[in-house]
Amino acid sequence: MELFSSLTPVFIAIICVLIGIILKSNRKSSKKGKSETKNKFESRPWVDDDLRDSTDLHVEEEDADGDWQGLDENIAHVSFSAERYSEGEMIKRSKEFYELLNKRRSVRFISDEPVPREVINNVIKAAGTSPSGAHTEPWTFVVVQDPELKHRIREIIEEEEEINYKKRMGDRWVNDLKRLRTNWIKEYLDTAPYLILIFKQVYGMLPNDQKKTHYYNEISVSIACGILLAALQDPKTGMIHTWTPLPTVQPDLPTHYSRDPGRCIILAWWVSEGQVGT
Repeated sequence: MELFSSLTPVFIAIICVLIGIILKSNRKSSKKGKSETKNKFESRPWVDDDLRDSTDLHVEEEDADGDWQGLDENIAHVSFSAERYSEGEMIKRSKEFYELLNKRRSVRFISDEPVPREVINNVIKAAGTSPSGAHTEPWTFVVVQDPELKHRIREIIEEEEEINYKKRMGDRWVNDLKRLRTNWIKEYLDTAPYLILIFKQVYGMLPNDQKKTHYYNEISVSIACGILLAALQDPKTGMIHTWTPLPTVQPDLPTHYSRDPGRCIILAWWVSEGQVGT
């Protein structure tokens, strides 16, 4: 008994040490788990790579100013209703819509015959119904009719495209384009009665003159462009189009064209002697 009594403090000390080791080990595991969780949420390749569109450029500036809070809290909401169709009608309509869009082609043989301006306004309105990040609608559509301005835009695009074909694209890309019979010469930019230039708005302006971030602006604008092309495909308009990358426009053009790189869509009638790929 005396032996056990003398060893009791030793046992207690050993038990305390073991408890300390266990607690320390648990803390490390907890910190490691939190770190892994944090890294898991911080690693967002779908945002950092695929969706990179300058959204984060103005976040710090916007967060530094608390005046933005609550400015848009009272947006009006209305009841939503949509027509429901029978299964047969849904199949019929979806097939007709597919067949309509399946006729879409990027056409480069076009007529200089004027296009009704109201048609242009309506297809742009259709594009403006597109969804967007936080409903910011971060797009600007610019309709160009002036011959001199169209020609200057052609020069800018051709200069950039020639560099693409000769330096940036590489032999494989250029070879893939041969079957489409395309190059950097874009005379149709002069021929078309109208050009539609599409630009993204990285940010907007609030009533207090502070910047408002436009989330996922590039993706939102791309969706709007898709709706614009679908609207142009409507057989009731008879329009055709082609799609051209638009580099950052030069400063010798009017200031409202000096924006981020965008897209140029040619809106025109087609001419009958042309051919397209199947």
